[in-house]
Amino acid sequence: MIAIVDYGVGNLFSLASSVKSLGLEVIITRDAAELRAADHILLPGVGAFADAMDKLTATGLVPVLKEETRHTPLLGICLGMQLLFDKSYEFGEHEGLGLIPGQVCPLAEDLTDPALKVPHIGWNALDITRPDDPLFRYVQNGEYVYYVHSFYAKDCAASTLATSEYSIPVTGAVRQGLVYGTQFHPEKSGDTGLRLLKAFAEL
Repeated sequence: MIAIVDYGVGNLFSLASSVKSLGLEVIITRDAAELRAADHILLPGVGAFADAMDKLTATGLVPVLKEETRHTPLLGICLGMQLLFDKSYEFGEHEGLGLIPGQVCPLAEDLTDPALKVPHIGWNALDITRPDDPLFRYVQNGEYVYYVHSFYAKDCAASTLATSEYSIPVTGAVRQGLVYGTQFHPEKSGDTGLRLLKAFAEL
């Protein structure tokens, strides 16, 4: 059973459809007992960091998620990945879940090519820095995935699994123990994204 955390942020049904297409059982929930019973947890997210963190906190699930990640694989997607870090500097300074060391910063401030647009929207190749990680069991270096974001994770080299080039190496995937994150959207990344979700479900 894969549980998708419902805290009022994110395209839950698109993600659920992708998981179901793999023949996997999935539930969209904000119930603590259902999350504890799940074999894997997905934390989606779109929008602003502070608003998402406030909504997640309001559900009362933050302690549950921190407890479950000790023994249950969790995958944060897009903003859901950013919430995993210590803090974000999106319109101020905001505390994150602190499950992965690092911080989330404005992409526009670090780009070396002024012609590139922010938000970063579109397909980019993966540079998999840790190809032995089981998350990439079915994904090869150079495959393309779909991004939509204006902020990105920094100071997290020790946890970085993959990057994508956007004039700078943008953090694409991370891992700390059983806690995983992808800045790109697997559910919008075609067959490559489905294979990544399949590998996550097999962890």
